[in-house]
Amino acid sequence: MSAVRALRPGCRRLFPAVSSPVLSPGLQALFPALHASCRRSHSLDVTAPLLRTQSYINGRWSSAAAEFPVLDPATGQELARVSDCGPGEAKQAVDAAYEAFQSWKHHTAKERSLVLRKWFELMTRHKDDLAKIITFESGKPLSESVGEIGYSASFLDWFSEEARRIYGDIVPSPFKDRKMLLLKQPVGVASIITPWNFPSAMITRKVGAALAAGCTVVIKPAEDTPLSALALAELAEQAGVPAGVVNVVPCSRANTPSVGQVLCTDPLVGKISFTGSTATGKLLLKMAADTVKRVSMELGGHAPFIVFNSADLERAVRGAMGSKFRNSGQTCVCSNRMLVQSGVYEEFLHKVGVAMDKELKLGHGIEPATTQGPLINERAAEKVALQISDAVSRGAKVLRGGSRLAGSFVEPTLLADVTTDMLCSREETFGPVMPVLRSVAESLALSLPNPRHASGLTLKKKQFPLQTPQMWVWQVTSSPSDVSQIWRVAEALEVGMVGVNEGLLSAAEGAFGGVKQSGLGREGSKYGIDEYLEVKYVCFGGLQP
Repeated sequence: MSAVRALRPGCRRLFPAVSSPVLSPGLQALFPALHASCRRSHSLDVTAPLLRTQSYINGRWSSAAAEFPVLDPATGQELARVSDCGPGEAKQAVDAAYEAFQSWKHHTAKERSLVLRKWFELMTRHKDDLAKIITFESGKPLSESVGEIGYSASFLDWFSEEARRIYGDIVPSPFKDRKMLLLKQPVGVASIITPWNFPSAMITRKVGAALAAGCTVVIKPAEDTPLSALALAELAEQAGVPAGVVNVVPCSRANTPSVGQVLCTDPLVGKISFTGSTATGKLLLKMAADTVKRVSMELGGHAPFIVFNSADLERAVRGAMGSKFRNSGQTCVCSNRMLVQSGVYEEFLHKVGVAMDKELKLGHGIEPATTQGPLINERAAEKVALQISDAVSRGAKVLRGGSRLAGSFVEPTLLADVTTDMLCSREETFGPVMPVLRSVAESLALSLPNPRHASGLTLKKKQFPLQTPQMWVWQVTSSPSDVSQIWRVAEALEVGMVGVNEGLLSAAEGAFGGVKQSGLGREGSKYGIDEYLEVKYVCFGGLQP
């Protein structure tokens, strides 16, 4: 039986207290607060039923033949050993979901709504424990983890209501003896493949819509953060979700390709929803093509943040700080490059630097004062360090930060004099680096994300050259009085979402998604449920006029 490394009797399980890798003497002197945070011990103490380490298939918790470790990215220490599912378990989960679909699709919309509402209520009741799990397995600061649980639960709340609003149509017929009806019906089993940066919200945003539509699901969480997915499955069971409707198959990085193969090619699967890199998304699309499955893809991007000369800089800086440094720069809509017009370039840099000094504090995510936790693993930290060194070698100036610290910690970094030939201008960063480019005219700011050609992605090097239209969010910060410029730019941008004077735009009510190589389909909003529905045309003939 898979188990947490330490388990004490009673109603609570306790992960072992752990301490971070020790900083070098030089870095200890430079970062005494981080060093102190690294030396303190931290433990994850949450309600026992939420700490699950086995797979969840057909309403049963099951061990696999092997296990894989889940690590605290702030310390590198092992938190738990989780069942390492393979293609056999994945197939069992698909079969269970298909069998459950035969009955779940016949539940009334109100019945599905009530189950989702109960799941939402349980998430809200256990929000503190769920947030701790996120912080320990992903490194996210606790305050942000609490925010994620609220955001995650909001999708269950939203789709519990949308379940009762799946309306079809009665179309006026051109023939007197026929009636024309358009029905909406669930697509069937949905494979849900989710990332580590929002290990709870990326599940509920997909699964809430799927269950509301009448679909059943098989969830494959990221190997770095399976504990959040398993905790959600526990609460789903408590909420009365029938056996087989929700299944979770955690697996290691080594088993991910074979498990993914089953989830994307099995003929019983009718839908794939994936959040991750563009390169991986393309592979999944190829696998889905053989059986022509429905797909939703939230993929990579290179979102710019535009600051015009007319901007309210205080407001722009607040937006930039929230957009860039939330979750240490590891969100799908983080601003990857700042395009600042020349008239406010120097002042913007100064104000951002002051804000970084005042607001950002490195440490273990469980500590209340921490605003910047570690990156998810050392590979991620190495990538960020490479971007910084490349920028400096090409003439960029480091105004703040610039250091790779112990383990997977990277110092929040502000780069000036950045040019378009640098890696940070061509690749998605996914880390706490703010590269600031000088832009002269509005037309230049628009030319970077709106290329002439929708090609140029270099998969081998995993690069996102500027000519590749992979933009998640353009955050346009301008004076409210300059409405014409705001409207002109927002309409001209070839992107899926635009934030105007707002760096944080995600909400259950909004349609989240990208365009071109940044994704297919939408999540959240009234449109999110349509991704799990088919439209069936029924012509009822032979009627007496």
